[in-house]
Order: sequence, then C-alpha cells, then structure tokens
Amino acid sequence: MTPGSWNPTTVVQGIVWILLGLLLWPEPGTASMPLLMDSVIQALAELEQKAPVTEATHTATVWRLSAQDSGPHDPLYPFVLEGWSLKATELDPPALSPELRGLIKEVARHGVHGGQEYGVVLAPDGSTVAVEPLLAGLEAGLQGHRVINLTLDSTATPLGAGATFPDVGAVVPDIRATSPELRDTSPGVTSADVRAESPNVRATDLDVGATFPDVRAPSPDDEASSPDAKAKSPTTVDSLLGVTLARDLGLTFLQSPQTRSHPGLGAEGCWDKLSDPRNFTLLDPEASPLTTAFLNGALDGALLGDYLSRAPEPRPPLSHLLSQYYGAGVAGDPGLRSNFRRQNGAALTSAPILTQQVWGTLILLQRLEPAHPQLQGMSLEQLGEVAIRATKEFTEAFLGCPAIHPRCRWGAAPYRGSPTPLKLPLRFLYVHHTYLPAPPCTAFARCAANMRSMQRYHQDTRGWNDIGYSFVVGSDGYVYEGRGWDRVGAHTLGHNSRGFGVAFVGNYTAELPAEVALRTVRDVLPRCAVRAGFLRPDYALLGHRQLVRTACPGDALFHLLRTWPHFDANVKPRTARRASRSSKRKPAPVTLPATNLQ
Repeated sequence: MTPGSWNPTTVVQGIVWILLGLLLWPEPGTASMPLLMDSVIQALAELEQKAPVTEATHTATVWRLSAQDSGPHDPLYPFVLEGWSLKATELDPPALSPELRGLIKEVARHGVHGGQEYGVVLAPDGSTVAVEPLLAGLEAGLQGHRVINLTLDSTATPLGAGATFPDVGAVVPDIRATSPELRDTSPGVTSADVRAESPNVRATDLDVGATFPDVRAPSPDDEASSPDAKAKSPTTVDSLLGVTLARDLGLTFLQSPQTRSHPGLGAEGCWDKLSDPRNFTLLDPEASPLTTAFLNGALDGALLGDYLSRAPEPRPPLSHLLSQYYGAGVAGDPGLRSNFRRQNGAALTSAPILTQQVWGTLILLQRLEPAHPQLQGMSLEQLGEVAIRATKEFTEAFLGCPAIHPRCRWGAAPYRGSPTPLKLPLRFLYVHHTYLPAPPCTAFARCAANMRSMQRYHQDTRGWNDIGYSFVVGSDGYVYEGRGWDRVGAHTLGHNSRGFGVAFVGNYTAELPAEVALRTVRDVLPRCAVRAGFLRPDYALLGHRQLVRTACPGDALFHLLRTWPHFDANVKPRTARRASRSSKRKPAPVTLPATNLQ
C-alpha cells in the first residue's frame, strides 16, 4: 500500500481482527497481568503501534478468526461481519509481549462453567465486562450498520443449496429509537442528564430510560399465535445488534421455548481480589451465559459500534476510544461512558425493533446451520415466540432495573451474627441521606470507600451487625448493595422490618442529588423491586423524618420527595428533637452517616 492510499478505518479494522484472531488462537501460557479493562486497552495500544498498515492485515486476520481449530464453529460472525466469500490468507501477527499474550488467552472466549465466568475483565467503574461481544460490536461499527436481507419463507435451506442473502454490505437504516444522536441535547446538557433537565421530571416522561423498560413486548399469545404472525416476520438483520445482543439472547431463550420461564438473566459475581483480579465467581452457580458481565460487554459493543459507524474520519484509535468510554466519557461527554450503559442502551433502539432483530438473527442462524441442535425443526412462529420472550425479559429485568454493585464489589466486611430475613413483599420504601459523607460520590473508587467507611462506623462504633441501609445510591450511576432485598436493615427505628431503607450519598439539606440518582430511587429501583416481588405494587414512599425525629433526608430532598408518585403525605413529619431529657443528662454521640437510624 502506498502512503497516499493509507486508510485509517482499514487499519483500525485490522487491529480489531488481529486481536480477535489472537483471542481465538492463543499460545499456551498463563496470564501474568490482572484481568482489568486497562490491561485490554494496553493490549490494543500495543497492537496499534505494531500492526502493519496493509490491506492484507485485515483479510488475513479474518482467516484466522474463522479457522476451524480456533474453537467452536460459529458461522454468524464471519458471515455477518465480512461477507461469505472471503479468501484465506495466513498472517504472522505482530509480536506481543508474553504478558499481553497471556492476558489475551484469558479473555479469549466468554463462557460460564462450574460457577465460574471466563472472558471477563474488571472496568474502572466497578462493572465487569465480557470482552468478546465488546470487540464484535467494535468491528460491526467500523464496517457501518450493514444489513442482511432474509428470505420470507420459513423453510431452512443450507447456504450453497439455493439460499441467497443479497445486499450483505448495504447500510442498515438507523436503529436508534430516539434522536439521531445519542448526544443530541441542548447546549450544556450531556447524556448523563438523559434529557431530564428538571429534577421533577419523571423518567417515564422521557425518551431515554423509558424507551425500553416501559414498552411491553407482546406476549406469545398476542403475536406468535396470531394468523398474520408470518406476515410480521423480519426481513432484515442489522449486523451490529446481531453480533452483540440478538444472537445470544435468542439462543439462550431457546433452551425452554415452550415455557414462560427465563434462564436466570443478569447474574452478578465476585472477583477474587479487586486490586489484582484473576478469577470471577458467579453468585448464582446455575446462571445462564447471559450474565451481567456479558450483557455489559454486549451493550458496550453496541453503543461504541454505533458511535464508530457515525464518527467522521479519521476515527479514533480503539485504545483511545475505550479509555474515554471507561473513563470520563467519549469526546468529552460524561454521559457517553460505561456508567450509563443501561440508560444509553435504552435510547439506542426500541423493544419492538430488538424483538425483530432477535427473531431475524435466529432465522439467519437457522439458514446458516440447519442442523443446529437448538434451531432444527423450529418454525418461524416458534422462533418469533422466543424472540418476544427474550426481548421482554431483557428490557424489563436488565434495562428496566438499576445497575447494582454487589457487596463484594465494594469490599464489604462480613455480616456479624445471624441476619433476620424479611417477609416479602414489603409495603414501604424509606428515603435517607447519609449526611456524612457529605459530598456526593461520582466515581466508583470514592463510592466504594464511602460504603466501607459507613459499614465500619455502623459495625465498630454503633455495634450493629452490618451497614444499616438496604441500598445506597451514588451519583456515579450505580446502586450499592447494603443489606439487600432479603435482610432486615437498621435504617428506620421501629420500622426496619416493614420497608427498605435507601440512602443517597451526601448531605441534601440545601441541595439535591444528581438527577441520575433521583431517577433511580423515584422510578427505576422501585419498579424493578415490584416486578421481582420484593415491593408491593401499592407501596408507599416515606422520608426518614416522617417516622423518626430527625432532619434526614434533608430539607431540599424531602420537599422534592413530596412531589413524587407513591409519596404518602398522610404520614406527617416528626419534628427533629433538638433536646430531650436523655440528651440533657448525657451528651449525644457524634454520628457520621446519619442519626437515629436503627
């Protein structure tokens, strides 16, 4: 290639394929690098420095990706991402350090085996991310939104035996369900605001955050069994959604196509050591491959792939793009980062569109591999039913719920004693502010440190069994598990067994929490709790001061709570006690997180 014909996009695509090829054909060895997203970014940066700038780089690495000895055969990726008639060419990959080769082997393929999850890394925001769907989304985005046309008959015909898929390289229409740009907001408003400028605006009134969760996917009885179900079948598959979300959603829900049960979507887990992560153990040993880490990686791949497909030349180096996305935000936008993947994912497309993409991807897989054990003999209507159930569960149980960091993620000390189980569902949601720490926490490291500090105070100074709150909400886009959904807390004296105690990190006497935190407590967390059977549909929301003599949750926050749905105005606030007989006899102890909790 001459210098004048150098194409930055080709180079970036080649780097992705080199990394994918190395992932799927690793050398023997053991990783000596921690399983961190920063390590993956380091590997990409080294590849970007060493990869030769040639067209052959791109083509040859595709051959390696589709090599028969690279692992389980999957016809979808080489077909959707590169077309069907690629030439095989050998590649001598750029020399990587042994440490990076060991890392690449560790994250080669995503999998769940024996309660362990493989192919995942720990990101700076505290989330765990599967690398394989992330890289697939990046490659799909670099190639643009390509569309695969499907034939309309339901008989699966092997490729090469008469079935054709024209226009594989065509650009698919915009899949996003909201504005043409995820960041098309008024000046000064970022994606983090999610187009909710006023703290009194409910998430259900917005495009973003409500697009997925509040759209009910039709049930199998509504559509799959209708006379015109075949007429509504998809005619195209978008490459970006196909290789990130649609394929795995469809195949996982094919495990029980005739039932309404779902396969344990969105399981979380724990790293062996947060400072030097090597092994990731799932909290649910029976979890399906659709773990939180996999769905995180799939969403990140879809979001960044969408960004790359629209980015002008020259496109940013992938190491730079990932550093921004898992850091302060892409192109200076703090809303376009991993902390807000669920909100941005809800804005990317709609439930009906995703249903069509899952359905279409299953049809395509059936045609590519008619002997597939899960797809063989499945009718068009049966595949449509699976797509409806898969999309409904994903949108309601994952996108419709907040991202909750489990206790192990913030480094919780063990519970002291024997916890008392709650009798679910509960009737109340009690809102607190921590008071101290006073500043809102906007990054995982600070939020996690605040959680440990509050737990130490509650356990060591107050003598409680654990941190008092059920959940704590940061301003970083995450909820932090305290005592959780199952254990009686120590947050609202005399009422702990009747409701969940949810605290905002910060002092909200004179100011309000971040909008993303407010929306979580007002809409997302209770909606998810009701769906899961933890909270009654007719639950009442109360401020701490309505039940205990305290200033909590602060004047500014409490005045806002009074405007929220489910707020119970019939319970009058109890005046904070300035002096009592006991306080005259003995000075009250200095408290850190809040007063009069237990």
